[in-house]
Amino acid sequence: MIGIFLITHSSYGESLIQCACHVLNHRPPQIVQLGISAQDDPLDSLPLAHNMLKLVDTGDGALIMTDVFGASPANMAMKLLIPGRVEAVAGVNLPMLLRALTYRDKDMETLVTRAISGGRDGVVNMSKY
Repeated sequence: MIGIFLITHSSYGESLIQCACHVLNHRPPQIVQLGISAQDDPLDSLPLAHNMLKLVDTGDGALIMTDVFGASPANMAMKLLIPGRVEAVAGVNLPMLLRALTYRDKDMETLVTRAISGGRDGVVNMSKY
């Protein structure tokens, strides 16, 4: 199973995990989060991020999910990438996380594709329905 590692601003990642737990009615295994606050120096948190990544990557790799591309959490995620083994996507939202949790028994390419489509497809103009 591919591990999931959320690196986000502040407590956003933990909030997403809690919401996923509510929807799924249990806490999924192999998921962790690291919140980066405005006072944190991302380089100081990099060793912690490496250790957290090891917690979720039990042999099948890990998907890092972050909130805003180009911001400190995403920049930290970029330092952890190992193509094909540790991948990352930005723009995480609850539909993206739920989709990732659903497809993490597949290969990394499928997981990344499905996570991105889940996040995109979760954005809906409700007045059209």
